[in-house]
Amino acid sequence: MAKVTSKLQVTLPKRLAEAHRIAPGDRIEFQSSGDDIRIITEAGKRPSELSREERLRLFDEATSRIQARAKRLPKSGDSAEPGERGWKREDLYRRGSAD
Repeated sequence: MAKVTSKLQVTLPKRLAEAHRIAPGDRIEFQSSGDDIRIITEAGKRPSELSREERLRLFDEATSRIQARAKRLPKSGDSAEPGERGWKREDLYRRGSAD
């Protein structure tokens, strides 16, 4: 927990500053939110550290992974026979009861 100085200054914990990419000299905004105070950073407004080509490459890789995963998974509406999945619907209703 941070302590407020006599000049109403607060030190931001290092781990939070690093997690939100706040560096010395960055501007932050304080907003009242009911009983809380929110800190709004400019970090979200900074240009990405990755180049446009790198972001597009990562996007294409993620799209390929999603498409490959979709091919492996059964389509909605396709249902396996009860014997194939190792349980029956009735088993769900009896789960947790002492038989």
